[in-house]
Amino acid sequence: MNFRAVIFDLDGTLADTLEDIADAMNRVLSSLGYPAHKYDEYRFLVGNGIKNLVKKSLPESAQTEENIETCFRYMMDDYENNYLNKTSLYTGIPDLLDKLSSDHVKLAVLSNKADSITQKICDVLLKNWPFTLIMGANNRFPRKPDPQSALYIAEYMELKPRDICYLGDSDVDMQTANAAGFFSIGAGWGFRPKKELIDSGAKKVIDFPTEMLSLF
Repeated sequence: MNFRAVIFDLDGTLADTLEDIADAMNRVLSSLGYPAHKYDEYRFLVGNGIKNLVKKSLPESAQTEENIETCFRYMMDDYENNYLNKTSLYTGIPDLLDKLSSDHVKLAVLSNKADSITQKICDVLLKNWPFTLIMGANNRFPRKPDPQSALYIAEYMELKPRDICYLGDSDVDMQTANAAGFFSIGAGWGFRPKKELIDSGAKKVIDFPTEMLSLF
């Protein structure tokens, strides 16, 4: 294998963002009189953008369009002020990024998190490495697992899909990678169980970030 680039998911892959997301959502829920959720529950609520997270976090009887929009605004306001309270890169990620960048492998991020927050988190946590492109959810492309944004990144890096591997921690990531024609790698340390990654078509699942270097 002669991969020339890696596209990374952010949440649950590069960075452990779960507790900051959960804390913000729980504060919103509690302020409105709805029950909060445990951290482990949020592992299965995140992954398709914050608006989807808001909907799934609300009681079914409260999932009206108007209420979802209101809670979404509250959630965004809270999270934008608290996105780095507990968030950090996973152990092994800095070593992986050091090696890949020193070997001139191109790096990119593709997240379903709102682009504004994606950029803020990456500006702090990934400032030491030369990422070619960092992209969160925006109005230009549909969210993952639609492959349009992933293919745009490949084109931006002037590479063919076969030159790229994609590392992510969820079924959405594996579906995105496979639809785009990338080599899909499951992050076994992330939010979702390995079985989900395998069942979603991961070509390889790794338990620690630097295991990925064997592909290069």
